[in-house]
Amino acid sequence: MPEDVDAPSSQRMLEIYLNDHLAAATGGVALARRATRNNRDAAITPRLAAVAREIEQDRRSLLAIMRKLDVQVARYKVAMGWAGEKAGRLKLNGGLVNRTPLSDLIELEALVLGVQGKAAGWRTLLTIAEREPRVNTDMLRNLLTRAQQQFDELESIRVQIASEMTT
Repeated sequence: MPEDVDAPSSQRMLEIYLNDHLAAATGGVALARRATRNNRDAAITPRLAAVAREIEQDRRSLLAIMRKLDVQVARYKVAMGWAGEKAGRLKLNGGLVNRTPLSDLIELEALVLGVQGKAAGWRTLLTIAEREPRVNTDMLRNLLTRAQQQFDELESIRVQIASEMTT
């Protein structure tokens, strides 16, 4: 079968993949900060703040991995991730201008989904690490473990917010 001359190289596909994850991470950091800032529950806010700090650290870890793999940051994708988070604020949450209790729930669900996507990215990088010595597998395993802990914490908060909305 002839080789497709238009097919991107493995390096190019990795660049696209990692930059897409970086764009999502950029939006995730902004969302985590906003969710923390807007939360009014004194018991939840420090928990959200801790996860938000970790999400920011994970984004920095992704940038470090990209540097090790000689992947250039696609600034336009980072800008799109930031803008996407801003556009995500324009959702029907029962209040046109003001936040409602549903706003907190929707933000938590978005964070939960984002952390699951990040974990999938770490798992993908672990498969690449099997043949790519520049990728630190121990670091990736730690990031994957932390993503699972973030998921558990965010899911716990999400369930709490959902139950408070229905009571």
